[in-house]
Amino acid sequence: MDKKSITGLILIAGVLIVFSLFSPKQSAELNNSEDSQETVTQNEDQTGDSSNTSTVSHLVPKTTENGGFITDPEKGMLYTDTVSGIDTFIVQENAAISADTVIVDKEDLLVSEEEIITLESDVLILDFSTKGGLVKNVYLKDYRTYDDYVNEREQPLQLFDSASTFGITYKVNDALINSSDLDFKVVEKKKDKIVFESRKDGKTIGFTYQLKPGKYDLDYKIHFEGLSDAEVASANFVAEMKLLSTEKHYPNEQLQAAIFWQYEGDDYDYITRKSEELEEKIDWISFRQTFFTAMITAKNGFSPDHSTVAISEFEDETQKKYIKKYNATANLGATSAGNIVELNWYFGPVDYDLLATYDKGYEDIVELGPGLFRWINKYALHPMFNSMLGAGIGVGFAILLLTIIVKLVLSPVNYKMYKSSAMMKVLKPEIEKIAKQYPKKEDAMKKQQATMALYRETGVSPLAGCIPMLIQMPILFAIFRLFPGSIALRQKSFWWAEDLSSYDSPIHIGVDIPFYGDHISIFTLLMAGTTLLYTHYNSSNMQQPTQEGMPNLKYIMYFFPIMMIFFFNSYSSGLTFYYFISTLMTIGIMFAIKKFFIDEDKILAKIEDRRANPKKKGKSKFQQRLEEAQRLQQEKSRGRKKK
Repeated sequence: MDKKSITGLILIAGVLIVFSLFSPKQSAELNNSEDSQETVTQNEDQTGDSSNTSTVSHLVPKTTENGGFITDPEKGMLYTDTVSGIDTFIVQENAAISADTVIVDKEDLLVSEEEIITLESDVLILDFSTKGGLVKNVYLKDYRTYDDYVNEREQPLQLFDSASTFGITYKVNDALINSSDLDFKVVEKKKDKIVFESRKDGKTIGFTYQLKPGKYDLDYKIHFEGLSDAEVASANFVAEMKLLSTEKHYPNEQLQAAIFWQYEGDDYDYITRKSEELEEKIDWISFRQTFFTAMITAKNGFSPDHSTVAISEFEDETQKKYIKKYNATANLGATSAGNIVELNWYFGPVDYDLLATYDKGYEDIVELGPGLFRWINKYALHPMFNSMLGAGIGVGFAILLLTIIVKLVLSPVNYKMYKSSAMMKVLKPEIEKIAKQYPKKEDAMKKQQATMALYRETGVSPLAGCIPMLIQMPILFAIFRLFPGSIALRQKSFWWAEDLSSYDSPIHIGVDIPFYGDHISIFTLLMAGTTLLYTHYNSSNMQQPTQEGMPNLKYIMYFFPIMMIFFFNSYSSGLTFYYFISTLMTIGIMFAIKKFFIDEDKILAKIEDRRANPKKKGKSKFQQRLEEAQRLQQEKSRGRKKK
């Protein structure tokens, strides 16, 4: 053999020796790896968790923020598979737990993903989230948004979405805990009930939601475990609600948006902007938009301690899908860890009759106007209108019928008003003669005295026409508040109006005119036209100003119908339809009274007879005060002349 051959044989022998030394260890490691992977696979197939296996190269222990291992007493240590990304528990039978290992219960793990659970009743669809244990989405099955209505889409109306949050805050070691930030587990679920619990550091907070068949409200109970009395006493209900826009006219939705609340045993109150501290015990708080509300009620009332409400508009234009931002903080009034706080959520329509069935004053959030106007709507107009709808009469024709009834009831008042107007018309030539008799400015007092003497002699009172008008005004303003806030008009069409709760817009201009809009409301034009006609009809009876500098009422009355075109163009078409029919009927009634009930010649003869044969009677207190005022005014005028 040559030298090269001998060298080659030596190298081959060396390779074989090295391979024989290392190959058993590699085979054992390979077998152990395959056995471990097989064990993990078998255990996962049987129980969903991995157990009884040694460390695998692609499984890395998962740690907390402090660097401690996450371990479950039953399932073992939590590992992350670097290949699949799946978290897996592995039991370490003979391994000692290191000092920095964190042992936690399964409810304490911060690795769970959000889960959405849906419950449905006859009228509601509710999405619940395990993140915060709260209601994430609310759908009303019997209602639609305006967009879905005009586009004929059968989609349930969504009241709010995940942008709205609510929950419970409480203090633990001076740290404020908000339940909306916690992960919850579903511990019980039925068709109409769901129970959530969140456990952290041995402290448990739980929420129970219970739906009711055919009802828009659900019971909402809160229970605590492991918290001290002081921690429970610090618990507050907190909410940040962003109700979605559902109607045709967004500016009107913003105008109607408000937070209502009712003090225990007292009347309601509300705000449409700013914030307010609640000073007494509160029964309920309502986050109301135009026709729908989210309302929270406490069975034992909310304590006023640190309780506040606030409402504000969005500064960002992209937030126009939401109406306003509603905020509330209400002290739960809990005193011990054993307390179960009983609340109730109402997610539903702002329907007066429906809300009144709860017998908790909920109906106070319905827009009926303040004071006397609310009384008229509550006890007269609203029941009358609803009885017509209950009889199967369409909304448009019910408005027409209500107008006729109101006008017939007020016809005696209209008769008195027109009779006074006719008498003033007869006296108009006499009043003009007095004005010519005293043309100078310094004779204004004499002219006024002569005019009042004429009224006394003829028995005519200039205030006689004002009193009937004052009687009608409360009804006029009550109607102004009734129809725009009535959900009965919502998405009900009549003639060319597709939705009587909002403005009719058969003609679109295409340009947004300031103070007017981008549309033409036909009902508003008809209302303004009839008002202009009525003004012209009465203008002949209007007395011209008798003193210099006094405004001419005739021109002011003509200006009013023009302003109505701008003011009412974006108002409820049901309201403008009512005013149009009402004014048209008033003109008709005036013509009928003039033709069949009023004879101006007889009125003139009666006035002349009174002037010729005045009755002796004492002066009224009003006349005495008026003459005394005139006398004092004359004395002051003389005093100024002497100076």
